[in-house]
Amino acid sequence: MSVHDFYVISPYLAMAGAGLLVILLDLVLPKKSLLPYFAFAALAGPFVLSLIQFYDISESTNLLQGSGVFSTDEPSVLLGALSVDRFALFFNFLIIGATALVVLSSTDYVKNLERFQGEYFGLILFSATGMMLLAAATELITIYISLELTTLPLAALAAFLLNRQSTEAGMKFLIIGAISSALMLYGMALVFGFTGSTQLAEISTSIGQATGDMPFGSYALFIGIILMVAGFGFKLSAAPFQMWVPDVYEGAPTPVVAFLSVASKAAAFAVLLRVFFTGFFDVALDWGILIAGLAAASMVIGNLVAISQSNIRRLFGYSTIAHAGYILVGVAAGVKSGEGIFRAPEFAAIGPDSVLFYLAAYAASNLTAFIAITAISTKINSDQISDYAGLVTRAPVLSIIFALSLLALVGVPPTGIFIAKLYIFTAAVDSGLTWLALLGVINSAVSAYYYIRIIRIMFTQPAVSEEKITVSPAPWLALGLAGAAMVFLGIAPGFVMEAAQSAVRALAV
Repeated sequence: MSVHDFYVISPYLAMAGAGLLVILLDLVLPKKSLLPYFAFAALAGPFVLSLIQFYDISESTNLLQGSGVFSTDEPSVLLGALSVDRFALFFNFLIIGATALVVLSSTDYVKNLERFQGEYFGLILFSATGMMLLAAATELITIYISLELTTLPLAALAAFLLNRQSTEAGMKFLIIGAISSALMLYGMALVFGFTGSTQLAEISTSIGQATGDMPFGSYALFIGIILMVAGFGFKLSAAPFQMWVPDVYEGAPTPVVAFLSVASKAAAFAVLLRVFFTGFFDVALDWGILIAGLAAASMVIGNLVAISQSNIRRLFGYSTIAHAGYILVGVAAGVKSGEGIFRAPEFAAIGPDSVLFYLAAYAASNLTAFIAITAISTKINSDQISDYAGLVTRAPVLSIIFALSLLALVGVPPTGIFIAKLYIFTAAVDSGLTWLALLGVINSAVSAYYYIRIIRIMFTQPAVSEEKITVSPAPWLALGLAGAAMVFLGIAPGFVMEAAQSAVRALAV
Protein backbone atom coordinates (compact mmCIF):
# COMPACT_ATOMS: atom_id res chain seq x y z
CA MET A 1 0.00 0.00 0.00
CA SER A 2 1.17 3.51 -0.80
CA VAL A 3 1.22 6.43 1.62
CA HIS A 4 -1.72 7.85 -0.34
CA ASP A 5 -3.75 4.69 0.32
CA PHE A 6 -3.16 4.97 4.05
CA TYR A 7 -4.17 8.64 3.90
CA VAL A 8 -7.36 7.79 2.01
CA ILE A 9 -8.48 5.13 4.50
CA SER A 10 -7.16 6.93 7.60
CA PRO A 11 -10.62 7.93 8.98
CA TYR A 12 -11.75 4.29 8.84
CA LEU A 13 -8.54 3.06 10.46
CA ALA A 14 -8.94 5.72 13.17
CA MET A 15 -12.53 4.67 13.90
CA ALA A 16 -11.55 0.98 14.13
CA GLY A 17 -8.55 1.97 16.25
CA ALA A 18 -10.86 3.89 18.59
CA GLY A 19 -12.87 0.71 19.11
CA LEU A 20 -9.75 -1.30 19.92
CA LEU A 21 -8.49 1.45 22.24
CA VAL A 22 -11.71 1.46 24.27
CA ILE A 23 -11.60 -2.33 24.68
CA LEU A 24 -7.94 -2.20 25.80
CA LEU A 25 -8.65 0.65 28.22
CA ASP A 26 -11.44 -1.44 29.73
CA LEU A 27 -8.78 -3.94 30.79
CA VAL A 28 -6.68 -1.43 32.72
CA LEU A 29 -9.06 1.32 33.87
CA PRO A 30 -10.16 0.78 37.47
CA LYS A 31 -13.00 3.30 37.06
CA LYS A 32 -15.29 2.06 34.27
CA SER A 33 -17.41 5.23 34.36
CA LEU A 34 -14.62 6.99 32.43
CA LEU A 35 -14.99 4.71 29.39
CA PRO A 36 -17.79 6.74 27.71
CA TYR A 37 -15.64 9.86 27.85
CA PHE A 38 -12.62 8.04 26.37
CA ALA A 39 -14.87 6.65 23.61
CA PHE A 40 -16.20 10.14 22.92
CA ALA A 41 -12.69 11.65 22.87
CA ALA A 42 -11.45 8.90 20.55
CA LEU A 43 -13.96 10.05 17.91
CA ALA A 44 -11.82 13.18 17.46
CA GLY A 45 -9.41 11.06 15.39
CA PRO A 46 -11.76 10.07 12.53
CA PHE A 47 -13.46 13.48 12.68
CA VAL A 48 -10.23 15.46 12.26
CA LEU A 49 -8.96 13.16 9.50
CA SER A 50 -12.27 13.46 7.65
CA LEU A 51 -12.11 17.23 8.05
CA ILE A 52 -8.59 17.32 6.62
CA GLN A 53 -9.73 15.24 3.64
CA PHE A 54 -12.72 17.52 3.13
CA TYR A 55 -10.52 20.60 2.90
CA ASP A 56 -8.05 18.72 0.71
CA ILE A 57 -10.82 17.90 -1.74
CA SER A 58 -12.16 21.46 -1.64
CA GLU A 59 -8.81 23.11 -2.28
CA SER A 60 -6.89 20.54 -4.33
CA THR A 61 -6.44 21.09 -8.06
CA ASN A 62 -5.97 17.37 -8.62
CA LEU A 63 -9.66 16.47 -8.87
CA LEU A 64 -11.57 14.24 -11.21
CA GLN A 65 -13.63 16.63 -13.38
CA GLY A 66 -14.52 18.77 -10.38
CA SER A 67 -16.52 15.99 -8.73
CA GLY A 68 -14.57 16.08 -5.48
CA VAL A 69 -12.77 12.72 -5.65
CA PHE A 70 -9.19 12.00 -4.65
CA SER A 71 -6.99 11.27 -7.64
CA THR A 72 -3.54 9.72 -7.77
CA ASP A 73 -1.19 8.54 -10.50
CA GLU A 74 0.01 5.62 -8.36
CA PRO A 75 -1.69 2.21 -8.71
CA SER A 76 -3.81 1.56 -5.63
CA VAL A 77 -3.85 -1.74 -3.77
CA LEU A 78 -7.46 -0.89 -2.97
CA LEU A 79 -8.21 -1.55 -6.67
CA GLY A 80 -10.88 1.12 -6.73
CA ALA A 81 -12.89 -0.51 -3.94
CA LEU A 82 -13.36 2.81 -2.11
CA SER A 83 -14.07 6.31 -3.34
CA VAL A 84 -13.30 8.96 -0.76
CA ASP A 85 -15.30 11.84 -2.21
CA ARG A 86 -17.62 14.52 -0.87
CA PHE A 87 -20.45 11.99 -0.76
CA ALA A 88 -18.50 9.63 1.51
CA LEU A 89 -17.26 12.50 3.68
CA PHE A 90 -20.81 13.86 4.14
CA PHE A 91 -21.81 10.53 5.67
CA ASN A 92 -18.57 10.31 7.65
CA PHE A 93 -19.52 13.51 9.49
CA LEU A 94 -23.14 12.38 9.93
CA ILE A 95 -22.18 8.95 11.32
CA ILE A 96 -19.43 10.33 13.57
CA GLY A 97 -21.84 12.94 14.94
CA ALA A 98 -24.56 10.38 15.61
CA THR A 99 -22.05 8.02 17.26
CA ALA A 100 -20.76 10.80 19.51
CA LEU A 101 -24.28 11.67 20.70
CA VAL A 102 -25.15 8.01 21.32
CA VAL A 103 -21.95 7.52 23.34
CA LEU A 104 -22.65 10.60 25.47
CA SER A 105 -26.28 9.61 26.04
CA SER A 106 -25.22 6.13 27.21
CA THR A 107 -23.29 7.29 30.28
CA ASP A 108 -26.19 6.72 32.70
CA TYR A 109 -27.60 3.72 30.86
CA VAL A 110 -24.39 1.63 30.93
CA LYS A 111 -24.01 1.83 34.70
CA ASN A 112 -25.99 -1.41 34.79
CA LEU A 113 -23.49 -2.99 32.36
CA GLU A 114 -20.44 -2.61 34.60
CA ARG A 115 -18.73 -5.78 33.32
CA PHE A 116 -19.31 -5.13 29.62
CA GLN A 117 -18.89 -1.39 29.12
CA GLY A 118 -15.72 -1.76 27.05
CA GLU A 119 -17.37 -4.26 24.71
CA TYR A 120 -20.47 -2.07 24.47
CA PHE A 121 -18.62 1.03 23.27
CA GLY A 122 -16.16 -1.01 21.21
CA LEU A 123 -18.97 -2.67 19.26
CA ILE A 124 -20.61 0.71 18.60
CA LEU A 125 -17.34 2.05 17.18
CA PHE A 126 -16.72 -1.06 15.07
CA SER A 127 -20.22 -0.85 13.63
CA ALA A 128 -19.66 2.85 12.88
CA THR A 129 -16.51 1.84 10.97
CA GLY A 130 -18.61 -0.43 8.75
CA MET A 131 -21.15 2.35 8.19
CA MET A 132 -18.46 4.79 7.09
CA LEU A 133 -16.99 2.21 4.72
CA LEU A 134 -20.45 1.59 3.25
CA ALA A 135 -20.74 5.21 2.17
CA ALA A 136 -17.36 5.03 0.41
CA ALA A 137 -17.60 1.54 -1.13
CA THR A 138 -17.75 1.41 -4.94
CA GLU A 139 -17.33 -2.33 -5.41
CA LEU A 140 -19.85 -5.08 -4.64
CA ILE A 141 -17.60 -7.31 -2.50
CA THR A 142 -16.47 -4.32 -0.44
CA ILE A 143 -20.12 -3.30 -0.01
CA TYR A 144 -21.01 -6.78 1.26
CA ILE A 145 -18.10 -6.91 3.73
CA SER A 146 -18.92 -3.41 4.98
CA LEU A 147 -22.55 -4.42 5.50
CA GLU A 148 -21.50 -7.40 7.59
CA LEU A 149 -19.10 -5.24 9.62
CA THR A 150 -22.06 -2.94 10.28
CA THR A 151 -24.64 -5.63 11.02
CA LEU A 152 -22.82 -8.17 13.21
CA PRO A 153 -21.84 -5.72 15.99
CA LEU A 154 -25.41 -4.39 15.98
CA ALA A 155 -26.77 -7.93 16.43
CA ALA A 156 -24.50 -8.39 19.45
CA LEU A 157 -25.50 -5.00 20.85
CA ALA A 158 -29.21 -5.81 20.44
CA ALA A 159 -28.76 -8.87 22.68
CA PHE A 160 -26.56 -7.02 25.18
CA LEU A 161 -29.03 -6.90 28.08
CA LEU A 162 -29.04 -10.74 28.23
CA ASN A 163 -32.71 -10.95 29.16
CA ARG A 164 -35.45 -12.70 27.19
CA GLN A 165 -36.53 -9.69 25.13
CA SER A 166 -33.01 -8.55 24.38
CA THR A 167 -31.83 -12.03 23.39
CA GLU A 168 -34.88 -12.43 21.15
CA ALA A 169 -34.13 -9.04 19.55
CA GLY A 170 -30.52 -10.03 18.87
CA MET A 171 -31.47 -13.41 17.39
CA LYS A 172 -34.15 -11.94 15.13
CA PHE A 173 -31.81 -9.22 13.92
CA LEU A 174 -29.06 -11.76 13.26
CA ILE A 175 -31.23 -14.35 11.49
CA ILE A 176 -33.22 -11.95 9.32
CA GLY A 177 -30.03 -10.01 8.63
CA ALA A 178 -28.34 -13.22 7.47
CA ILE A 179 -31.25 -14.03 5.17
CA SER A 180 -31.25 -10.54 3.67
CA SER A 181 -27.47 -10.68 3.22
CA ALA A 182 -27.78 -14.01 1.44
CA LEU A 183 -30.42 -12.60 -0.92
CA MET A 184 -28.29 -9.55 -1.62
CA LEU A 185 -25.15 -11.63 -2.20
CA TYR A 186 -26.99 -13.86 -4.67
CA GLY A 187 -28.26 -10.74 -6.44
CA MET A 188 -24.71 -9.41 -6.63
CA ALA A 189 -23.57 -12.73 -8.12
CA LEU A 190 -26.20 -12.44 -10.86
CA VAL A 191 -25.17 -8.86 -11.59
CA PHE A 192 -21.53 -9.97 -11.78
CA GLY A 193 -22.52 -12.80 -14.13
CA PHE A 194 -24.31 -10.37 -16.45
CA THR A 195 -21.76 -7.54 -16.41
CA GLY A 196 -18.50 -9.40 -15.73
CA SER A 197 -17.45 -6.92 -13.04
CA THR A 198 -18.01 -6.02 -9.40
CA GLN A 199 -16.95 -2.38 -9.89
CA LEU A 200 -19.93 -0.01 -10.00
CA ALA A 201 -18.44 2.11 -12.80
CA GLU A 202 -17.79 -0.96 -14.97
CA ILE A 203 -21.25 -2.35 -14.17
CA SER A 204 -22.72 0.95 -15.37
CA THR A 205 -20.77 0.73 -18.63
CA SER A 206 -21.90 -2.87 -19.25
CA ILE A 207 -25.55 -2.06 -18.57
CA GLY A 208 -25.36 0.99 -20.86
CA GLN A 209 -24.16 -1.23 -23.73
CA ALA A 210 -26.76 -3.95 -23.19
CA THR A 211 -29.91 -4.08 -25.28
CA GLY A 212 -33.19 -5.89 -24.78
CA ASP A 213 -36.94 -5.38 -24.67
CA MET A 214 -37.48 -6.99 -21.28
CA PRO A 215 -37.34 -5.03 -18.00
CA PHE A 216 -33.77 -4.13 -17.00
CA GLY A 217 -32.55 -5.53 -20.36
CA SER A 218 -31.94 -9.05 -19.02
CA TYR A 219 -33.61 -11.61 -16.78
CA ALA A 220 -30.35 -12.06 -14.86
CA LEU A 221 -30.03 -8.32 -14.20
CA PHE A 222 -33.75 -8.10 -13.40
CA ILE A 223 -33.58 -10.82 -10.73
CA GLY A 224 -30.23 -9.56 -9.45
CA ILE A 225 -31.49 -6.02 -8.85
CA ILE A 226 -34.70 -7.30 -7.25
CA LEU A 227 -32.69 -9.43 -4.81
CA MET A 228 -30.36 -6.54 -4.03
CA VAL A 229 -33.35 -4.28 -3.36
CA ALA A 230 -34.70 -6.93 -0.97
CA GLY A 231 -31.35 -7.03 0.85
CA PHE A 232 -31.14 -3.26 1.08
CA GLY A 233 -34.80 -3.11 2.15
CA PHE A 234 -33.92 -4.94 5.38
CA LYS A 235 -31.12 -2.48 6.16
CA LEU A 236 -33.44 0.46 5.39
CA SER A 237 -36.26 -0.99 7.56
CA ALA A 238 -38.60 -0.43 4.60
CA ALA A 239 -41.82 -2.37 4.00
CA PRO A 240 -42.31 -5.24 3.27
CA PHE A 241 -38.95 -6.09 4.86
CA GLN A 242 -39.72 -4.42 8.20
CA MET A 243 -40.83 -7.46 10.26
CA TRP A 244 -37.80 -7.33 12.55
CA VAL A 245 -38.05 -3.64 13.44
CA PRO A 246 -40.65 -3.44 16.28
CA ASP A 247 -39.29 -6.47 18.15
CA VAL A 248 -35.67 -5.32 17.93
CA TYR A 249 -36.63 -1.76 18.94
CA GLU A 250 -38.52 -3.11 21.96
CA GLY A 251 -35.85 -5.54 23.17
CA ALA A 252 -32.51 -3.89 22.40
CA PRO A 253 -30.86 -1.33 24.73
CA THR A 254 -32.39 2.09 24.12
CA PRO A 255 -29.16 3.87 23.04
CA VAL A 256 -28.49 1.01 20.61
CA VAL A 257 -31.95 1.53 19.14
CA ALA A 258 -31.13 5.22 18.68
CA PHE A 259 -27.87 4.29 16.93
CA LEU A 260 -29.61 1.71 14.77
CA SER A 261 -32.43 4.05 13.77
CA VAL A 262 -30.17 6.93 12.72
CA ALA A 263 -26.60 5.92 11.83
CA SER A 264 -27.47 2.53 10.34
CA LYS A 265 -30.29 4.04 8.27
CA ALA A 266 -27.99 6.79 6.99
CA ALA A 267 -25.35 4.26 5.91
CA ALA A 268 -27.97 2.06 4.22
CA PHE A 269 -29.32 4.99 2.20
CA ALA A 270 -25.75 6.02 1.34
CA VAL A 271 -24.95 2.65 -0.22
CA LEU A 272 -28.38 2.51 -1.90
CA LEU A 273 -27.81 5.87 -3.59
CA ARG A 274 -24.27 5.02 -4.67
CA VAL A 275 -25.15 1.57 -6.03
CA PHE A 276 -28.28 2.55 -7.92
CA PHE A 277 -27.38 6.03 -9.14
CA THR A 278 -23.81 5.10 -10.07
CA GLY A 279 -24.14 1.46 -11.12
CA PHE A 280 -27.72 1.02 -12.32
CA PHE A 281 -28.81 4.44 -13.55
CA ASP A 282 -29.23 3.22 -17.14
CA VAL A 283 -32.19 1.11 -15.97
CA ALA A 284 -33.33 3.75 -13.48
CA LEU A 285 -36.92 4.00 -14.75
CA ASP A 286 -37.41 0.29 -14.05
CA TRP A 287 -36.08 0.26 -10.49
CA GLY A 288 -37.50 3.74 -9.86
CA ILE A 289 -41.05 2.35 -10.09
CA LEU A 290 -40.07 -0.37 -7.62
CA ILE A 291 -38.64 2.19 -5.15
CA ALA A 292 -41.81 4.31 -5.42
CA GLY A 293 -43.90 1.25 -4.49
CA LEU A 294 -41.69 0.52 -1.47
CA ALA A 295 -41.98 4.17 -0.39
CA ALA A 296 -45.78 4.09 -0.51
CA ALA A 297 -46.00 0.77 1.36
CA SER A 298 -43.56 1.92 4.06
CA MET A 299 -45.39 5.19 4.73
CA VAL A 300 -48.81 3.55 4.95
CA ILE A 301 -47.83 0.47 7.00
CA GLY A 302 -45.54 2.38 9.36
CA ASN A 303 -48.02 5.11 10.23
CA LEU A 304 -51.18 3.01 10.44
CA VAL A 305 -49.68 0.34 12.70
CA ALA A 306 -47.97 2.94 14.92
CA ILE A 307 -51.39 4.30 15.93
CA SER A 308 -52.26 1.21 17.97
CA GLN A 309 -48.94 0.90 19.85
CA SER A 310 -48.80 1.26 23.64
CA ASN A 311 -45.03 0.70 23.97
CA ILE A 312 -43.07 3.81 23.04
CA ARG A 313 -40.16 1.92 21.52
CA ARG A 314 -42.43 -0.21 19.33
CA LEU A 315 -44.17 3.01 18.29
CA PHE A 316 -40.82 4.48 17.24
CA GLY A 317 -40.08 1.23 15.42
CA TYR A 318 -43.08 1.73 13.17
CA SER A 319 -42.29 5.44 12.98
CA THR A 320 -38.87 4.69 11.52
CA ILE A 321 -40.51 2.48 8.88
CA ALA A 322 -42.70 5.44 7.89
CA HIS A 323 -39.70 7.77 7.73
CA ALA A 324 -37.87 5.26 5.54
CA GLY A 325 -40.86 5.63 3.21
CA TYR A 326 -40.58 9.43 3.16
CA ILE A 327 -36.87 9.21 2.32
CA LEU A 328 -37.52 6.65 -0.44
CA VAL A 329 -39.84 9.23 -2.03
CA GLY A 330 -36.74 11.34 -2.62
CA VAL A 331 -34.87 8.37 -4.11
CA ALA A 332 -37.74 7.64 -6.51
CA ALA A 333 -38.02 11.33 -7.41
CA GLY A 334 -34.31 11.44 -8.16
CA VAL A 335 -34.76 8.93 -10.97
CA LYS A 336 -36.93 11.24 -13.05
CA SER A 337 -35.50 14.57 -11.97
CA GLY A 338 -32.00 13.33 -12.78
CA GLU A 339 -32.93 11.62 -16.05
CA GLY A 340 -30.69 12.70 -18.89
CA ILE A 341 -28.54 15.05 -16.80
CA PHE A 342 -27.33 12.82 -13.98
CA ARG A 343 -24.11 11.94 -15.75
CA ALA A 344 -23.25 15.56 -16.55
CA PRO A 345 -20.75 17.16 -14.15
CA GLU A 346 -23.04 20.14 -13.67
CA PHE A 347 -26.18 18.13 -12.91
CA ALA A 348 -28.45 19.12 -10.01
CA ALA A 349 -31.21 16.66 -9.15
CA ILE A 350 -33.20 17.72 -6.12
CA GLY A 351 -34.28 14.14 -5.31
CA PRO A 352 -30.91 12.77 -4.09
CA ASP A 353 -30.06 16.14 -2.51
CA SER A 354 -33.24 16.06 -0.46
CA VAL A 355 -32.50 12.50 0.69
CA LEU A 356 -29.19 13.56 2.23
CA PHE A 357 -30.76 16.61 3.88
CA TYR A 358 -33.64 14.49 5.24
CA LEU A 359 -31.17 12.00 6.74
CA ALA A 360 -29.39 14.82 8.58
CA ALA A 361 -32.66 16.34 9.84
CA TYR A 362 -34.04 12.93 10.86
CA ALA A 363 -30.81 12.13 12.71
CA ALA A 364 -31.09 15.32 14.78
CA SER A 365 -34.81 14.89 15.58
CA ASN A 366 -34.78 11.16 16.25
CA LEU A 367 -31.65 11.33 18.39
CA THR A 368 -33.23 14.11 20.45
CA ALA A 369 -36.28 11.92 21.02
CA PHE A 370 -34.29 8.78 21.86
CA ILE A 371 -31.89 10.56 24.20
CA ALA A 372 -34.94 11.83 26.09
CA ILE A 373 -36.53 8.36 26.06
CA THR A 374 -33.27 6.83 27.36
CA ALA A 375 -33.13 9.31 30.25
CA ILE A 376 -36.81 8.82 31.11
CA SER A 377 -36.98 5.02 30.80
CA THR A 378 -33.81 4.61 32.87
CA LYS A 379 -35.53 6.42 35.78
CA ILE A 380 -39.12 5.13 35.49
CA ASN A 381 -38.08 1.62 34.39
CA SER A 382 -40.91 1.41 31.85
CA ASP A 383 -41.49 1.87 28.14
CA GLN A 384 -45.27 2.03 28.36
CA ILE A 385 -46.64 5.30 27.01
CA SER A 386 -49.19 5.41 29.85
CA ASP A 387 -46.32 5.66 32.36
CA TYR A 388 -45.27 8.95 30.75
CA ALA A 389 -48.37 10.55 32.31
CA GLY A 390 -47.68 13.84 34.05
CA LEU A 391 -44.03 13.77 33.07
CA VAL A 392 -43.99 17.57 32.79
CA THR A 393 -44.28 17.87 36.58
CA ARG A 394 -41.37 15.46 37.16
CA ALA A 395 -38.97 16.74 34.48
CA PRO A 396 -40.25 20.00 32.93
CA VAL A 397 -37.28 20.83 30.68
CA LEU A 398 -36.83 17.23 29.53
CA SER A 399 -40.55 17.00 28.73
CA ILE A 400 -40.50 20.20 26.66
CA ILE A 401 -37.48 19.09 24.63
CA PHE A 402 -39.02 15.65 24.09
CA ALA A 403 -42.28 17.26 22.98
CA LEU A 404 -40.39 19.47 20.50
CA SER A 405 -38.68 16.41 19.05
CA LEU A 406 -42.05 14.70 18.58
CA LEU A 407 -43.41 17.77 16.78
CA ALA A 408 -40.25 17.80 14.67
CA LEU A 409 -40.85 14.20 13.62
CA VAL A 410 -44.35 15.20 12.47
CA GLY A 411 -42.72 17.91 10.35
CA VAL A 412 -43.83 21.04 12.20
CA PRO A 413 -41.83 24.26 11.53
CA PRO A 414 -39.31 25.54 12.46
CA THR A 415 -37.59 22.14 12.57
CA GLY A 416 -35.35 20.36 10.10
CA ILE A 417 -37.83 17.67 9.07
CA PHE A 418 -40.34 20.34 7.98
CA ILE A 419 -37.77 21.66 5.48
CA ALA A 420 -36.74 18.11 4.57
CA LYS A 421 -40.30 17.04 3.78
CA LEU A 422 -40.79 20.23 1.80
CA TYR A 423 -37.74 19.34 -0.31
CA ILE A 424 -38.75 15.68 -0.66
CA PHE A 425 -42.35 16.32 -1.70
CA THR A 426 -41.34 19.18 -4.02
CA ALA A 427 -38.91 16.82 -5.75
CA ALA A 428 -41.69 14.24 -6.13
CA VAL A 429 -44.10 16.76 -7.67
CA ASP A 430 -41.45 18.19 -10.00
CA SER A 431 -40.56 14.71 -11.22
CA GLY A 432 -44.17 13.72 -11.96
CA LEU A 433 -44.78 11.65 -8.82
CA THR A 434 -47.58 13.89 -7.53
CA TRP A 435 -49.55 10.89 -6.25
CA LEU A 436 -46.59 9.83 -4.08
CA ALA A 437 -46.14 13.36 -2.71
CA LEU A 438 -49.87 13.54 -1.87
CA LEU A 439 -49.67 10.17 -0.12
CA GLY A 440 -46.71 11.47 1.87
CA VAL A 441 -48.60 14.57 2.99
CA ILE A 442 -51.59 12.46 4.08
CA ASN A 443 -49.33 10.10 6.03
CA SER A 444 -47.62 13.05 7.71
CA ALA A 445 -51.03 14.18 8.94
CA VAL A 446 -51.78 10.65 10.19
CA SER A 447 -48.46 10.54 12.08
CA ALA A 448 -49.46 13.67 14.01
CA TYR A 449 -52.07 11.58 15.87
CA TYR A 450 -49.70 9.18 17.60
CA TYR A 451 -46.92 11.71 18.21
CA ILE A 452 -49.29 14.29 19.73
CA ARG A 453 -50.94 11.55 21.81
CA ILE A 454 -47.65 11.14 23.68
CA ILE A 455 -47.48 14.91 24.27
CA ARG A 456 -51.07 14.95 25.53
CA ILE A 457 -50.32 12.16 28.03
CA MET A 458 -47.18 13.93 29.29
CA PHE A 459 -48.79 17.35 29.71
CA THR A 460 -52.46 16.76 30.59
CA GLN A 461 -52.73 13.52 32.58
CA PRO A 462 -51.91 13.25 36.30
CA ALA A 463 -48.46 11.95 37.20
CA VAL A 464 -48.14 8.33 38.30
CA SER A 465 -45.35 9.34 40.72
CA GLU A 466 -44.04 12.51 42.34
CA GLU A 467 -40.39 11.46 42.13
CA LYS A 468 -38.29 13.91 40.11
CA ILE A 469 -36.34 12.65 37.10
CA THR A 470 -32.73 13.76 37.09
CA VAL A 471 -30.22 13.48 34.25
CA SER A 472 -26.43 13.64 34.46
CA PRO A 473 -24.43 16.29 32.55
CA ALA A 474 -23.27 14.10 29.64
CA PRO A 475 -26.77 13.09 28.46
CA TRP A 476 -27.87 16.71 28.94
CA LEU A 477 -25.05 17.81 26.65
CA ALA A 478 -26.05 15.22 24.05
CA LEU A 479 -29.68 16.28 24.31
CA GLY A 480 -28.78 19.95 23.95
CA LEU A 481 -26.57 19.36 20.89
CA ALA A 482 -29.16 17.18 19.14
CA GLY A 483 -31.98 19.60 19.95
CA ALA A 484 -29.98 22.59 18.72
CA ALA A 485 -29.20 20.79 15.45
CA MET A 486 -32.88 19.90 15.07
CA VAL A 487 -33.93 23.56 15.28
CA PHE A 488 -30.92 24.93 13.37
CA LEU A 489 -31.72 22.76 10.33
CA GLY A 490 -35.21 24.24 10.29
CA ILE A 491 -34.12 27.86 10.65
CA ALA A 492 -30.95 27.85 8.53
CA PRO A 493 -30.98 24.80 6.22
CA GLY A 494 -28.80 26.38 3.53
CA PHE A 495 -25.41 25.17 4.76
CA VAL A 496 -26.39 21.49 5.03
CA MET A 497 -28.37 21.61 1.78
CA GLU A 498 -25.37 23.03 -0.07
CA ALA A 499 -23.21 20.28 1.43
CA ALA A 500 -25.78 17.69 0.29
CA GLN A 501 -25.82 19.08 -3.25
CA SER A 502 -22.02 19.03 -3.38
CA ALA A 503 -21.97 15.46 -2.05
CA VAL A 504 -24.47 14.17 -4.61
CA ARG A 505 -22.45 15.60 -7.50
CA ALA A 506 -19.71 13.11 -6.63
CA LEU A 507 -22.05 10.31 -7.74
CA ALA A 508 -22.07 11.55 -11.33
CA VAL A 509 -20.09 9.24 -13.58
